[in-house]
Amino acid sequence: MQKRSLGKSGLEVSSIGLGCMGMSHGYGPAPDKKEMISLIHAAIDRGVNFFDTAEVYGPYVNEELVGEALAPFKGKVSIATKFGIQMTDFKPVLDSKPEQIRQSVEGSLKRLKVDTIDLYYQHRVDPNVPVEEVAGVVQELIKEGKVKHWGLSESGVETIRRAHAVQPVTAVQSEYSMMWRSPEEDLLPTLEELGIGFVPFSPLGKGFLTGKVDKNATFGSDDFRSIVPRFKPENIEANQVVVDLIRKIAAGKDATPAQIALAWVLHQKTWIVPIPGTRKLERLEENIGAVDVELTTKELNDLNDALEKIEILGERYPAEHANKVGK
Repeated sequence: MQKRSLGKSGLEVSSIGLGCMGMSHGYGPAPDKKEMISLIHAAIDRGVNFFDTAEVYGPYVNEELVGEALAPFKGKVSIATKFGIQMTDFKPVLDSKPEQIRQSVEGSLKRLKVDTIDLYYQHRVDPNVPVEEVAGVVQELIKEGKVKHWGLSESGVETIRRAHAVQPVTAVQSEYSMMWRSPEEDLLPTLEELGIGFVPFSPLGKGFLTGKVDKNATFGSDDFRSIVPRFKPENIEANQVVVDLIRKIAAGKDATPAQIALAWVLHQKTWIVPIPGTRKLERLEENIGAVDVELTTKELNDLNDALEKIEILGERYPAEHANKVGK
């Protein structure tokens, strides 16, 4: 497995990380815990050393899973987790007040079984707490040795600049894939200018770009995709044109659609580290195989030209979630 540095921070991780949310939250019933621990160990065996979780996943149980799985590998892996969302009456509430951040970090350290969190993201911008204040608290946590690096998730560029001016930001996490290229407009140029790494989640379009989702797909009420406009049957059908394009390229590369989709992300910038999630060993191995897929400059340009002509239908978030991003 190749390594990449997240911006100028000095945090070096495997070129592909592992998003762990789906192992206990968001994509239907949680699978067996022992199986997921085995899967995390299989990822380590194959060179993955960057694992992503969050306090709110579960809540709490995903951090506990990751902490238990990675306990034997202290010092050999990098764990990213997040603060800033609390569950109140079964609904997510934004809360980045200084006292809550301090309470959250202690809980995460305990559940992850570590003395220091490698990368600590603000999960969403809290409109009630200036980001400078959040950055100041994280700066104190870094001085106290409880956090090594910090980042922002789904933040707008002005917020990133303000935060970075107080305490240098190591990484920004946002959705990015062939289906969602908005980060290319303002976010990626800003990150390049400031020397900040980029960690795309949903680089496979929440599974859509694998080619295994069609208009007949059904999602249970405990699967986030059941409320995502992009996954309405009519939009799934309309957006198959992207999958058809990827399949055509995959056939010529002796690769799978998922590998082409991930390779495309990896080829955009050397400081991009995608974190596809999975619960299956075969999918893990398939995703890791994307690091060996080569796309020439001409192939990338041709692919981007083709993508420009495709209109993706359906928003990536329902309305109640959409107003919490890009702040």
